[in-house]
This record gives sequence, structure tokens and C-alpha cells, in this order.
Amino acid sequence: MLPSADALHPDLNGRVAIVTGASRGIGKALAIRLARAGAAVTIASKSEQSSERLPGSIHETVREIEYEGGKALAVATDVRDEEAVRSMIEKTVEAFGRIDILVNNAGAIWTQPILNTPPKRYDLMMDVNVRASYVASYYALPHMVKQHWGHILNMCPKLGVGPSPGKVAYMISKLSMARLAIGLAEEHRADNVACNTLWPRTIIESQASINWGMANRSQWRTPEIVCDASLAIFAQEPATFTGQQSIDEEVLEKLASVTNFDHYWCEGKAPENPIYIDRW
Repeated sequence: MLPSADALHPDLNGRVAIVTGASRGIGKALAIRLARAGAAVTIASKSEQSSERLPGSIHETVREIEYEGGKALAVATDVRDEEAVRSMIEKTVEAFGRIDILVNNAGAIWTQPILNTPPKRYDLMMDVNVRASYVASYYALPHMVKQHWGHILNMCPKLGVGPSPGKVAYMISKLSMARLAIGLAEEHRADNVACNTLWPRTIIESQASINWGMANRSQWRTPEIVCDASLAIFAQEPATFTGQQSIDEEVLEKLASVTNFDHYWCEGKAPENPIYIDRW
């Protein structure tokens, strides 16, 4: 494995990344980190204008990257629309010549019991979470296979058999993303194309945690822990790290020798009773 410093700060010059759901939250933070590492980044999200409820847009993320001297492309993309995803992939290749990294980060969340979850809500989560990840992977894969190098990262929990009361529909969609990842990894191991999953151990400060009232800032970590874990994965040669279902802490311990996570808490210190979501 690469040494700690390289794992957290890989040289991605010449690489091209796509991050879905990158107008805000974890997706935006990760897109910026990828650009700082040298990658050209496509910001593939629906939000073209910021609003009070959903602050941030694809254009704002691009401006922040370009302000720091990075390369980025804003492509308004409804990930539920196959044609829109296919077109986004084509525009990325047209602009940057290749695709090396795909982060399936766009997500829909609805944490309610089954009787409070209408079928249209279920359909939305299946479309945005698992189907969109499948479609984006389907169209990105040929480019990665051709160049014999690629990383696909699905933001979802590990597979499990817990009942997940109050979020059954949500977990059906998220765990389907994990099943996609481990299957894809095995199909393309020989092509040096990796597919892994990543999920935070604790609640991350994001628009979702704010809008859903998931505790408060004292219980949140910053998106940087997920960004560091993602960069540590992308620092690996794909065939050497694939088919893994990981929690952010696990990745940082294994690939970057990080064992102290205090600096990731929003308020600078761990709460007395942290809320762990790694076994949702």
C-alpha cells in the first residue's frame, strides 16, 4: 500500500473524475478535493440555481474549483434520465478526453416506516440511488476498460441483514448499490477497473442531515473524513483494492494509517455519545 501522505494526497494530474450530486455537501467537497489533487472534474447534478432549501449549484462548484486553478465542467444532469446520463458521459469525454473516476454520490433519502412511504417515494429512491448508479457505471465502464484503469465508488453502506425499521425503503435502494459494486468489481477485476463502496461511520454535516434534523452539529463530522477516505481509495492501483465495502474510518486506518479522528468532528471534539450509522 502507498504511504500515508501519498494516500491522502495522491497525484491525480491527467485523471478525469465525475461526481454526481456535487452541487453541495459531500459531493461538492469531494469534487473540490479531486480538483486540488489535479483531476479534471465533471459536476453532474440537477441544481443549476441555488435556493434557500437547497443552497449550492453545479455552477458554484465549478467556480470554486476554477478559482483555485482547477479544471471543471458543469453538466446539468437528472440522474433518473438515462439519456441525460449518457450525454453527461459523452460531454466529459469530449471536454477532457477520458474518464478515470466515477463517484455515484447523488442520493434520495426518505426515512419513514413503510406505511408512511408511498410507492412514488420508493420509486424515487430506487431511480436516484441504485438505477442511476447502474446507468452511470454502464456508460462510464467502456472508457475505463479501454484504458485499463478506473475507479467507481458507490456511496452506500455495507450489505447486511439488519431490519432497518423506519428506513426499509431507503435501505433497499442503498444496499442495492452495494450489490452492484461487488458484482461490477468481480466482472472487471482483470480490466484493472475497481468498484468499491464507502459509507461514513457517523452523521456527516450536509444538507440532508440539516433538512432531516439528524441530531445537531455536535454529533456531526465534516465531509472531509469521507473525502480523505475517497482519495485514499483513488490512490490505489485499481486491481489492488476492489470489491471492498468500507467505512470511512476503516479505509483511513488501512490505507493511510490514520487512527485519530478527532479533527473531523465539526466542533473539534467527539461527543460523549456519538451516533453511529455504519450499521443502518
